[in-house]
Amino acid sequence: MLIILAFIILFHVAATILLFVATINNAWWVVSQAGRDVIYTDLWYSCNTTCYPVENSHSADAAYLQAVQATMILASILCCVSFFVFILQLFRLQQGERFIFTAIIQLLSSLCVMIAASIYTAQKNSFHVPSLQYGAYGSSYVLAWISFPMTLLSGLMYLVLRKRK
Repeated sequence: MLIILAFIILFHVAATILLFVATINNAWWVVSQAGRDVIYTDLWYSCNTTCYPVENSHSADAAYLQAVQATMILASILCCVSFFVFILQLFRLQQGERFIFTAIIQLLSSLCVMIAASIYTAQKNSFHVPSLQYGAYGSSYVLAWISFPMTLLSGLMYLVLRKRK
């Protein structure tokens, strides 16, 4: 049982780290033009040698980008909260009970990641300036999609898991 518990904790921590890296790192969109520096764009900044805010990111035209920002931050927060709730429930639950509350929070985190990555996929051209529209998805975008099944599996593991001695 201790090995399973350690695996679940490590899996949850790995999913949390992936979420934080995907949210904070500046590689959601990568533009590599011939003869120029590579431009990395994340949810807040576009960077090559210097960083500058994503244009019009605070306007109504960038509502999709603001939705991606909010849901990725919410997913990271929910993932952390579910870890602390799991630790709390580990010591407070009666023997044989399930970690339902932890599972619900973790599944909500998974849903937020899926929503954020889906919106970014569908609306990437609406919040990139024309010079940045011809690029490719970056590593942070891939990490966001990888963290989706990880948080989903983690939430499902908490649904199945029962507290034992």
